[in-house]
Amino acid sequence: MKTAQDLVMAAKAQCCEVPLADADAALAAADVVIDVREPDEYAAGHLPGAVNLPRGLLEFKLSGSPQLDRRDLSVVLYCKTSGRAALSACSMQAMGYLNVVSIAGGYDAWVAAGKPVVQPSLPSFG
Repeated sequence: MKTAQDLVMAAKAQCCEVPLADADAALAAADVVIDVREPDEYAAGHLPGAVNLPRGLLEFKLSGSPQLDRRDLSVVLYCKTSGRAALSACSMQAMGYLNVVSIAGGYDAWVAAGKPVVQPSLPSFG
């Protein structure tokens, strides 16, 4: 029986993963940046301009969003460490998307490199 890690490794072998050093260029060229983490993870902080389509709902959300149904859409995916993004990239390729990449190392690597994130601001009571 395969483990989740086995599935992730197989997905990474089938999809394109962009090294963190090249992520800025990939993001600049993307039509859409998709954060496939859960809503609470996204709300705690995310890449600027990213939309949240959780891994468990990705295929359904894509199928129900006319603005995301172009086969040639340039898509960058990320998650916490890159496993869910790789699985999502493979799913999108199976759906017929032609230009999908994921960010190696995911959100954690992005933050560790000191790259910009959007974080919620707390109201000030004073």
